[in-house]
Amino acid sequence: MNPPGRIETKRLVLRATEHDDAAAVLDYQSDREVTRYLTFLPSDNLTQAHAFLERCARVRLDGTAFPLAITIKDDGQMIGIVELRPTQHGIEVGYVLRRSAWNNGFMTEALSAAADWALDQPDVFRVWAYTDVDNVGSQRVLEKAGFAREGVLHRWARHTNMSPEPRDAMAFARYR
Repeated sequence: MNPPGRIETKRLVLRATEHDDAAAVLDYQSDREVTRYLTFLPSDNLTQAHAFLERCARVRLDGTAFPLAITIKDDGQMIGIVELRPTQHGIEVGYVLRRSAWNNGFMTEALSAAADWALDQPDVFRVWAYTDVDNVGSQRVLEKAGFAREGVLHRWARHTNMSPEPRDAMAFARYR
C-alpha cells in the first residue's frame, strides 16, 4: 500500500511528518495530561522528539505505518498526529492532539478524513482504533468520527502513565 499524500479537510491539512515538527511534537510529548492514556511516558527532551520523527520517516518508507502531521490549514501550525498502521485487510489508527487544540473538533475532522482515505483503498475493509476504557473524551471523538463501539478488549494495552499492568481498552471501527 502506498502512503497517503496530503489529505485536506475544511480546516486541516494532514501531511507527512517533517524534521522541523520537533518543537510541536515536544509540545504534546511533554504534557502529562496529553500523554496520560498513551503508551509512552512524557518527555521534555528535544532529542526524543527528533528520534520520534526519525522513526516516523523510517516506518513511512518501509510501509509499516503512515504517520501524518495534523496541521491548521490557515497557518501550517502542527497540532498533532494521526498514524495509520496497515494490517492484513485493515488499518489501525493511533492519534494524539496537543492540549491547546482540544475541544475544537480538530481530531474528529482529522480522524474522519484519515478513515475516509483508508476505506477508499482497495485492500482496506476495516479501520479501527482502541482507547483506554477510562478515556471518555477519546471515545467521544471516535464516535463523532463515525467509528462504532465494538466492545472491551480486556488487559489490552499498557498505558504506562496509568498502570504498569495492561489495562482494558474499548475498541471502535469503521468498515465497508
